[in-house]
Amino acid sequence: MTSQEEQVQQRQSNLDEIAKLGVDIYPRRFERRHTITELVDAYGQHSHDELEATRIETITSGRILGIRAFGKANFLVISDGRAKIQVYLRQDSLPELDFKVYKLLDFGDWVGVEGRLFRTRTNEFTIWASRLHFLAKCLLPLPEKWHGLTDVEIRYRQRYLDLIVNPDSRRVFEMRSRVIAAIREFMTSRGYLEVETPMMQPIAGGAIARPFITHHNTLDMDLFLRIAPELYLKRLTVGGMEKVFEINRNFRNEGISTQHNPEFTMMEFYEAYADYHALMRMTEEMIARVARATLGTEQIVFGEHAISLQPPFTRLSLREAAREAASRRLGREIADAELRRRDAVAAIAGELGVEIDPGHGAGKITTEIFERLCEERLIQPTFVYDFPTEVSPLSKQKPDDPDTVERFELYIGGFEVANAFSELNDPVEQRRRFEAQLSIRARGDLEAHAMDEDYIRALEFGLPPTGGEGVGIDRLVMLLTNSPSIRDVILFPLMRKRE
Repeated sequence: MTSQEEQVQQRQSNLDEIAKLGVDIYPRRFERRHTITELVDAYGQHSHDELEATRIETITSGRILGIRAFGKANFLVISDGRAKIQVYLRQDSLPELDFKVYKLLDFGDWVGVEGRLFRTRTNEFTIWASRLHFLAKCLLPLPEKWHGLTDVEIRYRQRYLDLIVNPDSRRVFEMRSRVIAAIREFMTSRGYLEVETPMMQPIAGGAIARPFITHHNTLDMDLFLRIAPELYLKRLTVGGMEKVFEINRNFRNEGISTQHNPEFTMMEFYEAYADYHALMRMTEEMIARVARATLGTEQIVFGEHAISLQPPFTRLSLREAAREAASRRLGREIADAELRRRDAVAAIAGELGVEIDPGHGAGKITTEIFERLCEERLIQPTFVYDFPTEVSPLSKQKPDDPDTVERFELYIGGFEVANAFSELNDPVEQRRRFEAQLSIRARGDLEAHAMDEDYIRALEFGLPPTGGEGVGIDRLVMLLTNSPSIRDVILFPLMRKRE
């Protein structure tokens, strides 16, 4: 029998002995007067004399993170996940039953404690226990080094264990909650209405991505987990909802990396009468305000980089960024016109070692060059704007340049955080773009956009000039918590099945 198996057996035996004492081993509730965090915050700095003078009584609860005995003095350390407090137990100060329970406790068990606050001779902030309540047994031993679980795969697969032993993980997810709350407050303060749109859609639209497919038995129809809420949100704008936003999950059947998870959280919003320039200004204001609300500063550290989130952010056109990067790499000047001719830009990509698909046009190839040469260099907040029309089937073209659309992506820390358009609202042009995507799909590109006749019908009822944007919540939280992987900021990331 292994040491682990022996520990499990001993813990089960201790639970059985507690049950024999007549104690309810799975109580239904426990009413506490204070959380441990509240006690530490309110009284943790009080002196011995102050605590003796006020004789503060409390009832609290937590998980046992330490057990030790010195003669007749017995101590527990319990935690509510944020703060810890010591508990002092004497046999002559507790009911006989409670002390018997204490002798059967294990590291990781949950207990409730009644008693008064005091300081020990070593000045430790402590509860002098008058009652001890058993709340739950930890039947599996926690990691020996309970203060740090370093096995990354275990942290992701068993997030509950990660939260028990890694206080920093809990702080990350508390920060995530505050970030979402700050975004929601920012949007509603600007008159936006929060809405919900379908997660299961008959057409996977609103982005260029490969969807997950499911089937509805009663209706006998295939459905897609949404890759974006965009087309539904714009239907609402057609219906007269001038400012709408949604914070929810998207699903994309694509690769997994430190920046990609198959399900991820986006905040997507649309504002009538706005264009992509207005959204740039709004976005930099939102990012800065969220940072101040959650961190108290616009200055952050991400990896080895100090980053300022203070507006205004840098603005850089995509073709100019790709042209300059390619020119530096090849040691010769690349002209803008070369990036607009398919044969010329394909040759440049070949010199750069950028793989391209035979079906890619000049715009797609230029975008591939930008992504390969530029993305990781964009550490400080940068709006990359004016994308090729080929890679932006839902964006409005520039009036003087039909090969370019009014679109931007925001990069921070070397990856994309937001994506926005001046929305295409011409139903004829939208149909043409969808048909072009169908041609790409026919050549085998499973990420190409499908035709959506009902969305075109909605546009025929009239979509006013509109700006729309999606903000990656997970990636923003990565930046604000200095987390190197998207899995560090998703409570339950998708993992490969264990054999």
